[in-house]
Amino acid sequence: MREIIFDTETTGLDSRDDRVIELGGVELVNRFPTGKTFHHYINPQGRAIHAEAQAVHGISAADLQGKPTFAEIAEEWLKFTDGAKLIAHNATFDIGFLNVEFARLGHPPVDNGMVVDTLALARRKHPMGPNSLDALCRRYGIDNTKRTKHGALLDSELLAEVYIELIGGKQAALILDSAGGAAQGGENVRQIEIVLPERPAPLAPRLTEAERAAHAGMVATLGEKALWLKLAAPDQSEATPAQG
Repeated sequence: MREIIFDTETTGLDSRDDRVIELGGVELVNRFPTGKTFHHYINPQGRAIHAEAQAVHGISAADLQGKPTFAEIAEEWLKFTDGAKLIAHNATFDIGFLNVEFARLGHPPVDNGMVVDTLALARRKHPMGPNSLDALCRRYGIDNTKRTKHGALLDSELLAEVYIELIGGKQAALILDSAGGAAQGGENVRQIEIVLPERPAPLAPRLTEAERAAHAGMVATLGEKALWLKLAAPDQSEATPAQG
């Protein structure tokens, strides 16, 4: 299973008028980072950056001079994300901006069925919040000290760690039932068959005779209906040779 954790930075909050100026993503396969990333600063083609937005991400118009336009990086992004689920925090915001950018190029919008919103996941798991990316990093002990400003690639890397925690932590799939494994874990999950060899000789008993006698004495005080008597019965029958 392939997933892309991604984030955008923009000139402002209005997806109909503002533009994407940074796009970053990291690849997960079977919920593990592969090391493959995508990152571009993007020229907004004359659209001014709102002061409030710049205060959040720290990107200025001067920083974007000479950077590619969205049209110039669109195919690279589509190739990077092809067939993968898209994971974002407050995904409606990011997908809204991407869809407007794609519409300008005559490209179809992102399939909502391939989008996962980690903010919605966090609100279900932690209904009392807070559920910002910084708050979730603190909750899960993820180091976000480098996040002095928002940044698409850094935020994607942090969100990848948060996402793994939200869906149950860093646990690799281990399938012991080869018959049902593919259905439970998907075609990309490796199936492992574990065969335990027979022990050549039984382990030596850990209980001493004195401990056995003390236990028997304790059980004798519990009465005829004591559960220990029922549990001990099979051992006694096995220890007694059959008569016949």
